[in-house]
Amino acid sequence: MRIAYVFLGAFLAIVQSASAEVASPPVLAPLERQAEAAQLSAQFLSRYSYKPVPLDDALSARVMDGFIKSLDPDRMLFLQADIDKFMAERSEIDDAIERKDLKIPFAIFNAYEQRVVDRMTYARSLLKQDFDFSGQDNYSVLREKAPWPQSQAESDELWRKRVKSDWLRLKLGGKADAAIRETLDKRYENTLERAYKFKSDDVFQSFMDAYSNAIDPHTDYFGAAASADFDVSMKLSLFGIGAVLQERDDYTTIRELVPGGPAELSGKLAVGDRITGVGQGKSGPIKEVVGTRLDEVVQMIRGKKGSVVRLDILPADAGADATHRVVSLVRDKISLEKQAARKTVQTVKVGDAERKIGIITLPVFYEDFEAKGKGDKDYKSASRDVAKLLGELKDEKVDSVLMDLRNNGGGSLDEAIDLTGLFIGKGPVVQQRRSDGKTEVKSSDLAEPVWSGPMGVLINRGSASASEIFAAAIQDYGRGVIVGEGSFGKGTVQTVVDLDQMVHNSKPEYGELKVTIAQFFRVNGGTTQLRGVTPDISLPGLSDPTSFGETSYDNALPWAEIKPAKYAPEGNVTALLPALQSRHDARVKGDPDFQRLVKDIADLKAQREKGIVSLNEAERRKEAAAREKRFKDRAQASDGDNPAGDDGLEAGERSLTADIALENARKNAKDVLLDEAAAILADEVGLQDGVLNAATKPSGQADGK
Repeated sequence: MRIAYVFLGAFLAIVQSASAEVASPPVLAPLERQAEAAQLSAQFLSRYSYKPVPLDDALSARVMDGFIKSLDPDRMLFLQADIDKFMAERSEIDDAIERKDLKIPFAIFNAYEQRVVDRMTYARSLLKQDFDFSGQDNYSVLREKAPWPQSQAESDELWRKRVKSDWLRLKLGGKADAAIRETLDKRYENTLERAYKFKSDDVFQSFMDAYSNAIDPHTDYFGAAASADFDVSMKLSLFGIGAVLQERDDYTTIRELVPGGPAELSGKLAVGDRITGVGQGKSGPIKEVVGTRLDEVVQMIRGKKGSVVRLDILPADAGADATHRVVSLVRDKISLEKQAARKTVQTVKVGDAERKIGIITLPVFYEDFEAKGKGDKDYKSASRDVAKLLGELKDEKVDSVLMDLRNNGGGSLDEAIDLTGLFIGKGPVVQQRRSDGKTEVKSSDLAEPVWSGPMGVLINRGSASASEIFAAAIQDYGRGVIVGEGSFGKGTVQTVVDLDQMVHNSKPEYGELKVTIAQFFRVNGGTTQLRGVTPDISLPGLSDPTSFGETSYDNALPWAEIKPAKYAPEGNVTALLPALQSRHDARVKGDPDFQRLVKDIADLKAQREKGIVSLNEAERRKEAAAREKRFKDRAQASDGDNPAGDDGLEAGERSLTADIALENARKNAKDVLLDEAAAILADEVGLQDGVLNAATKPSGQADGK
């Protein structure tokens, strides 16, 4: 991805003539502050990372490879000739950063923009013809390691198959040819238009992502926008209007109103309304935002608490010429409750008894560092919220508690430690080794646990970092049963460094670095790095370990081991595991929902490994019919709804109503793995009470409340 500007004319002279019909995208150039930020980052990363990596030719090559992959992961845009010219600069990134010269990545990005315009223009031109779906064409959907097209003709053939595949999906979804042409033309047009909206900061962010990730998988660079989003995710709050926004057909559209937020309380806004302009204050001019990038509109709407923002609204479903209205809203603190801890209770029949399992779902280990630092007694915190929920579950007299940490990518280390303390009380939770080799034991200082009854943890491949610290500690203490899929394998510690503060810069210009500074080790001495947490009872998972998880990174730190911490295992879960496994095996063997999930996962894996799809309509309809039959059989067996098949549409192409309905249907679908985890915990309670033994009939499925 690094090429000098002098190369541009050479490798873009071969662009299809179709691109002459559209304007060239803007030529983006680096800013002085970006070059300075890159140099500052290099100085810091080469000295202070957990495993410092010198900025040399070897790292330069990795950065180049990562940058190109981020722009063209499926090798559908660049030609081999482009790549050859980029690679001529492959070992020059280090020198360029040191002399504050970012021409190489910016030249590559400009080439990328032009390729997007060229390929989207060509794809749209293909829609004027008809396609024959009676032949034996195949389309490769796994092109990450495929060769780049050697010629323009080869690229054209690749895109012909891509467009043909898109067309066939819509055709199989029931669309008529005219509707297919309209849908695909709009899809490719939207992609093309995005090429004209890129800004210098986008290029720099992409380049710095490639650089920082070349150090290690979890070192990141945050420009101003990325830094703000990271802060919001940790605080679970922001100052705004309380609306979830989505870009649809050049309009910023209201997808959801946050309960209790200014937008909902005003009574003047509805789902589907389109924001066409934004004005600041009671009388500031309204700036039109039709066609403006969603992130820019969001930044305009966010602001200080108590300030006024005015929105020019085109009502939902109204024509473009309909009457607009202006809505004034006072910004307030919005709590992002979807990411907060929440609870449900499921009842599971065990023998002649019923067991109540309290389930706490925690999507992220959040903590409002700023509010905590200011002494705010009500600051947002994952462990504090979970403690309250545990108190409520006690009042509801549940028999066991299941912590659902699936797809929880981590967050605050302090919160992971405090959360563990809610279940073990006082004691070591995790060990942390710094780059100088010194190890520190991090402990919970809670005098006694908030919940001392039976418990378990549900994890999957998306459970990482803080989730793994918690699950590992619960496992090492024998405190609860770990159920699910092997976790992500992120066992490293990061801290955020403000580059402006580092050089005493008064203006926020240089951004922030999230830098790896230490490695986590379990209290038993092993690390969660690379291997993750192995569940006591395994459940099937949809993820592909070769593309998701720490093992998918070629520069991940290796697994290691140190001395165990001084801790006293207190639970008896290990002794119960053989009986729990036996009962689990017997139960799922006779559970049709579970067996259908296993079949679906096997089919997905086979399809993933196949890597190609047929472009023969008869063959695809045969596959679709078999899939539909399986869905119908499933619906009849479970007395549920038949899920919708693949309609070929992408996000934003359905009506907003249909999109929301589909999203709700997925949310409300039966969670087979959660039900089985609850049943395992119900068995654990029974075994601990002495009511059950391994030969007893397995418990039934859970009923949600």
